[in-house]
Amino acid sequence: MSEKPFINWSSMSDNALMTQIGEFIKQQRLDQNKTQEVLAFEAGISRSTLSLLERGETVTLSTLIQVLRVLDQLQVMDAFVIQKTLSPLALSKMEKEKRKRAGNNKSKKPEDHSW
Repeated sequence: MSEKPFINWSSMSDNALMTQIGEFIKQQRLDQNKTQEVLAFEAGISRSTLSLLERGETVTLSTLIQVLRVLDQLQVMDAFVIQKTLSPLALSKMEKEKRKRAGNNKSKKPEDHSW
C-alpha cells in the first residue's frame, strides 16, 4: 500500500518547504539512477546549481522547471491548474437564457414549394 502521508504545507516555513522540494528532486534523481552531473547536464544547469536545489537553497523557478522536465515530473504542475467556476447567480442566469423550445419566426413567410 502506498498511502500518502498528510502534510500540513501551510504550517511549514518557507525554508522547510524549499527543503521538502529539494528532497523530492533528490529522491526522483536517485530513483532514476542519475548522478547530479548527468541530471545537471540534461537540464542545462551546473552541478552546483542542482546541488543547491537539492539542499533547499534558493534557485530560479526556471531551474526548477528544467529539472522537473528532465525527471519527467511536470505533473506537479497540476496543482497550478485554474478551474473556472460559475457563481450560482451566473449559472441561474444562463439557465434562464437557455432556449426552451424552437421558435416560429413570424417575420419570415414559409416558402411555397408547390411544384
